[in-house]
Amino acid sequence: MIKIVEYKEQYFDEISELLASFRVVLEGFKQNKKNPDINSAKEELRDYINGKWPIYIALVDNKPVGYILLRVDGVVWVEHIYINEEYQRQGIGSLLYRKAEEYSTKLRCDTLFNWVHPNNYKIISFLNSKGYTVLNLIEVRKPFKGEKPHNKIKVDINEFDY
Repeated sequence: MIKIVEYKEQYFDEISELLASFRVVLEGFKQNKKNPDINSAKEELRDYINGKWPIYIALVDNKPVGYILLRVDGVVWVEHIYINEEYQRQGIGSLLYRKAEEYSTKLRCDTLFNWVHPNNYKIISFLNSKGYTVLNLIEVRKPFKGEKPHNKIKVDINEFDY
């Protein structure tokens, strides 16, 4: 049985593990290999909790298997959504998004805004299936010291390192 609940401290360790896995997946989009860093994830999660960022957790048989983290800044941003790989494609992401959309509606926001890696095809496909089709912005920066981007990505007529 799947339940979506608001974050509770009793789930801190499990959500930290999921957050550490989320960070590994993100690095993989840039072709970087990274091991889960539980201590950094705990510190990061503590910052979100202290900042009162809304967090919803997906429970399967009372075990956390995924989460969605929201940031409210005039609009509601989906900062993270992560579901343990063995529980993906079972409707959990849809339930988490529905809860996030309900939260956004309570704040009288028309939509959710999403940060997405350009080659995260799974989430892009998922968002398209939910009606999220408007490209809102492109984040551009100089490379970090020592950073060597592995890919190029094209948006309309512009090409960027990625």
